[in-house]
Amino acid sequence: MEKIVIGRFDKADFPGLHLKDIAVKIDTGAYTSSIHCENIVEKDDVLHCTFLDDEHPHYNNREFVFKDYDVVFVRSSNGIIQKRYMVQSTIKLFHKVFKISLSLSDRQEMRYPVLIGRKFLTKKFIVDTELIDVSFNKKLDEDKNSIKKP
Repeated sequence: MEKIVIGRFDKADFPGLHLKDIAVKIDTGAYTSSIHCENIVEKDDVLHCTFLDDEHPHYNNREFVFKDYDVVFVRSSNGIIQKRYMVQSTIKLFHKVFKISLSLSDRQEMRYPVLIGRKFLTKKFIVDTELIDVSFNKKLDEDKNSIKKP
């Protein structure tokens, strides 16, 4: 598979979560990918959490329910090991849908609600830190140039 050039920031769709144009940070220093959630509660073998993104009022405070999830231990950027829940979903970049593992994390203090790590990037992407929104801009250009049928 030929690798795709991606920038340090982009916007992605998450079809499995019904989320569109969510800001993502590409982080080659992180191994796993994570998505910002709060109010994470495990009840009767079902995981409930709230997705927050001020940039998208439609998604803000939206509740998600996961029946299939794992518990993992992740070392955060400050060196502290945290217990996190990991879910499987899909991400759409460059008009392609990929499987992705996402840890649920409180990223309230972070600028981007989603962090994309090396586990996802490996063998698929090359990161050019000078670029931003490569996939999103390609999506906008193709949408603008497409002919709408009545």
